[in-house]
Amino acid sequence: MTEPVRVIAFPGAPNLPTFAAIEQGFFAAEGLDVSVELTPSSVYQAERTAAGDFDIVFTAFDNVVAYGEGQGAAGDGVDPGYVVIAGATQLELSLVVAADIKTHADLAGRSIALDALTTGFAFVLFDMLEQAGISPDDVTFEAVGATPQRWQAVKAGESDGTLTIEPFTSIAERLGFTVLDRSTRIYDAYQGGVVATRRSFAEARPETVTAFLRAYLKGLNWVLDPANREAGQALLLEKMTAIQPQAAPAVMKSLLSPASGLTPGADILPDGMKQVLALRSRYGSGGSPLDDHEKYLDLSFLDAARAGLG
Repeated sequence: MTEPVRVIAFPGAPNLPTFAAIEQGFFAAEGLDVSVELTPSSVYQAERTAAGDFDIVFTAFDNVVAYGEGQGAAGDGVDPGYVVIAGATQLELSLVVAADIKTHADLAGRSIALDALTTGFAFVLFDMLEQAGISPDDVTFEAVGATPQRWQAVKAGESDGTLTIEPFTSIAERLGFTVLDRSTRIYDAYQGGVVATRRSFAEARPETVTAFLRAYLKGLNWVLDPANREAGQALLLEKMTAIQPQAAPAVMKSLLSPASGLTPGADILPDGMKQVLALRSRYGSGGSPLDDHEKYLDLSFLDAARAGLG
């Protein structure tokens, strides 16, 4: 008999280890029946997780911090109780804009689509603009949702730009859109994605959390194994039909790079977490500096999963 585990994640290539763990039977071998729902926004993800509808959450580290500090985009009364149990991605965020925009100065008076206006990715954008000498007041920001929705808004001409992750960056480039900036240009490290859970779920089902991470690590190792590059790319194309085969090699290259994609061993990036905290301290609504990334973590499950794998 298998145990159901409900996962919610943002759409994107970083889900490949989870897809691999499902397809290769790694979750099934742990007695887990894993289902994955892709969220349309960080607010939806938080609201549904707070309601107890999901057990494992692939989200941005900043979302964990935001709700932990009472600054979540879903507003008062929504507390998903996030705790980070593993790292996931360094995550390169690319500023994709309309083809006629060639410089940061060209963004003045234009519109940029965001997931929400108070999330970490919005803060990355604010920092990009300020470093380029552009005031956020010179740009119109629109809360649109997760990357697919934002990219569609730009593609349709409803917004002039947005931040993307793979595969949407490579798709946009192939269609002639401009990649104006990248987070990897301005940050040496940025903790993008993490694996999180509800604290109450971890307390009630610690063995399930550890078993999930054991299987996820197997899926991650499978994806990172050069021998599985072709099979991994085929799986990504199967699961993400928006990717054109011509763009798949570029997507895989970015995904497999520790500088812009998956984190080997599901390690956390302390310096990357400090960067997230610095941005939220600067742009968030809390008013006080955030400097202790460890308060948002419980890596005991990851340690146990690694021990189980030898």
